[in-house]
Order: sequence, then C-alpha cells, then structure tokens
Amino acid sequence: MLLKKNIKVGKIRLKLFFLAFFLLIFNNFCFANNNNGEFTNIKVLDKVSSKNKLLKLKNGEDFNYKDLLIKSIKCKNSEFDDNPEITAYIQVKDLRSKDKNDVFVFNGWMFSSSPSIAPFDHPVYDIWLVGCN
Repeated sequence: MLLKKNIKVGKIRLKLFFLAFFLLIFNNFCFANNNNGEFTNIKVLDKVSSKNKLLKLKNGEDFNYKDLLIKSIKCKNSEFDDNPEITAYIQVKDLRSKDKNDVFVFNGWMFSSSPSIAPFDHPVYDIWLVGCN
C-alpha cells in the first residue's frame, strides 16, 4: 500500500518537473528575442558641412551613405528599464580607400550611453548609435 502511494507521488513530481521544464524553455524561446531589434538607428554627422542625418539600417543589409558602406549586424536593447542601454554590432567601410589591407574603418560593438568606449574615427564623418527597434 505504501509503495503504491510513493509511486503515485513520484509520478506527480515527475509530471510537475516536466511541466516546469517546459514552461521555462517556452518562456525563454518566446521572450528571448524581445530585446533584439530588426532595425538599427544611427546618426551620421558630416564634419565638413556640419549636417547630421538619422539613418535606419535593416540588420544584415549594407547601406551606402556618401563615401561610407555601413552594415549593422545586430542590435539589442537592454533588459533593464531603469538604465536603458542600446548596443549594436556595426561594420563601416570607407569606399574612397583603395587599400585592400584596411577592410573596415570600424568593426565592433557600439554603445549608446558610452560612444567613447569604441569610437568611430574618421576624418570626415562621425557615427553614433541612437536606437534599436
């Protein structure tokens, strides 16, 4: 009699374990990409003319802006609402440069709150991250 009760309790615990495991996996699968954006918003400043332009880049596609070829690989919003942080992986090529050794002018992560961590260094243009949506 006691053995049958233990088997029933064990089956209930096993079902609860699988239910909790399924809910955990389902929650991560459904909400993991909520912070990833499909588009990256950057501002480009032309230092010669002092004009800036807001660009909306689709992640994974190249975008030509004057002498620059800009590509946003990934954009992500922070998980915390009290201190929002936007990060994006961006690659920038200078189309005027004919040197095949220098592939990218900039290739790395950009941060909206701290653009000086990985600065974009170009004599004519300046780029900074604005948003991710």
